Amino acid sequence: MKAVILAAGKGTRMGELTNELPKPMLQVCGKPILEHIVAGIAAAGIHKVLIVTGHRAEVVEKHFGDGSRWKVQIQYVRQTVAEGTGRAAHLGQEFAGDSPFLLTYGDILVIQDSLIANTETYRNMVRRFVEAQSAGVITVTRGEDVTKGGLNFFDNNFCLQKLVEKPTPAQLDQLRREGWLKPNEPVWYNAGIYIFTPALFEFTGKLQKSPRGEYELTDAIIGLVAAEHKLAGLEIHGRWVDVRDPEVLARLRTVK
Repeated sequence: MKAVILAAGKGTRMGELTNELPKPMLQVCGKPILEHIVAGIAAAGIHKVLIVTGHRAEVVEKHFGDGSRWKVQIQYVRQTVAEGTGRAAHLGQEFAGDSPFLLTYGDILVIQDSLIANTETYRNMVRRFVEAQSAGVITVTRGEDVTKGGLNFFDNNFCLQKLVEKPTPAQLDQLRREGWLKPNEPVWYNAGIYIFTPALFEFTGKLQKSPRGEYELTDAIIGLVAAEHKLAGLEIHGRWVDVRDPEVLARLRTVK
């Protein structure tokens, strides 16, 4: 198992905080967000890591070097044009080779018992991947505003049936009418941490731009499901945090 971390974005919602730093290098509890993620992945037994860099790439590369300080082997690839998460993920194809890999955004943290980048989440993902004999694992969480991310639907074995990216109110109404959204049942928000086999790259390689003008990773996932690849779901336990803006970052900095 390898790991690919997407850390190319500037993080425009962070304002002046990311003028000199890429968002994944902003600090939480005395360490960059990205360092918490790398340490958590390493503690889960994954020791070959690719970091996809972009904005202020040299800051990330200088800080982590070859990764030996964290007992991992780190390689880098730069996304020179910000064309979306699908293109960023596709840059991991050569690194992954024929190996399955954990894929995570560089600004997603999982916290349990005040432990940043809770190792158990990554271990549970690997366990779920092996036991389900699937083409991947999709992590989800409850209680988030699904209009800001991916809305996931699962079968009785908790394998992905359908994914709707940033559904509009009209789409949510339609999903209720069609029986996808049901009263008193969980609404599953895409948590942005995955495991994939190299089958993913068939779909990232033929992505078309979304209405936002970007190549979206979620469109590749939708393609995998349409082609009947099995993607197992896993609920993240503990606290899940998308460090999307200064307010979220400020709250995280109070974690003890």
